[in-house]
Amino acid sequence: MYKKLNATHFFYENQLRDSVDKVLIFNEKDEFIEFVNIKEAGDDIQYFEGILSPGFVNAHCHLELSHMKGMIPAHTGLQEFVKQIVALRQVDPENIQEAIVNAEAEMMANGIVAVGDISNTLDTLKQKAKHNLAYYSFVELYDLDPTRAADKILAGLEIQKQFQENCVRASLVPHAPYSVTNDLWNLLSAHFGIHTISLHNQETPDENDFFKNKTGSFLGMYERTKVNLDFFEATGLSSLQSVLPVFKKAHHGILVHNSFTSAEDIQAVHAAMNNAFWCLCPNANQYIEQTMPPIELLRSEKAKVVIGTDSYASNWSLNILDELKTIQHHHPQIPLAEMLGWATINGAQALQMNKHLGSFEKGKKPGVVLMTGVDALNGLKNASSQRIL
Repeated sequence: MYKKLNATHFFYENQLRDSVDKVLIFNEKDEFIEFVNIKEAGDDIQYFEGILSPGFVNAHCHLELSHMKGMIPAHTGLQEFVKQIVALRQVDPENIQEAIVNAEAEMMANGIVAVGDISNTLDTLKQKAKHNLAYYSFVELYDLDPTRAADKILAGLEIQKQFQENCVRASLVPHAPYSVTNDLWNLLSAHFGIHTISLHNQETPDENDFFKNKTGSFLGMYERTKVNLDFFEATGLSSLQSVLPVFKKAHHGILVHNSFTSAEDIQAVHAAMNNAFWCLCPNANQYIEQTMPPIELLRSEKAKVVIGTDSYASNWSLNILDELKTIQHHHPQIPLAEMLGWATINGAQALQMNKHLGSFEKGKKPGVVLMTGVDALNGLKNASSQRIL
């Protein structure tokens, strides 16, 4: 049986189309067939008020932290936030699993079809193995003891193996420039291969201070955790440019947050990498540091932008539309069609899932999300989203 969907608006071929005389047609496997005139579509057409779009791609999440919803107060700053994350990981495994199930259900209901998910553990494996959503698991490694680099790689490879044995795509990735030694970076890069590699990037100005001059509050953080920094030497460069000689080996790279990224940083990445994507998680930035990423700078540098929700430890929802609302609140001049491209096809490309997701193209199975409440006066302020296919 064919499924035929008509709406007042469509996001199709990276454009918002307001014609009501078109129909999206899908087969019994929910694969997209064609976009035709309503007169050619026949009977049994479903009609919707709102915008029909391909399903959303959440390019950055921490599903395993879902049990931390509401536990960490907003606006603590990055270092206090990281400190509390470590303490809150030790909870009842049943609570962790229940929260993971509920968080995934929320993402599905809100129109998300694929997730780039940070995985420090195998807590999410059971749920991901059900394949309700398409996942790319980023097995995240970090350690500031150079002597433990090889052991970290072995532990990461075991986690990656178990994801892959359950048909869940997975790669070994660094946490952030400030939490990975050169030894670990070099060992990690040998496993980049054709994978997508994620990296938390420049969430605080202290990160750049640490790399440029070996100054700032990061020194105190390492002192509290009894990390000996004798091995670390200031580079005179930003954190991103300091690790770029290794990070550029990634086949696809996703740089996450980017709150204090400069034009020089962006230009350096674009000169070194063909498949670099810049992930915006504006609600997490607001939650932790009360900042916004340099969106207009990224646009002016023609960066490939994607959208993420981060985790329930640092957000009020796991909803891509809520992220777009925050962006629009701060940047009302950005066209909705451009943001929808970030949330769909760009995200699919970043996760190397664009063969099947991200756009209405013949043979793809992108899912369909309905957005309602979008209007010329208030934009996305009163909008909501739900997955309908």
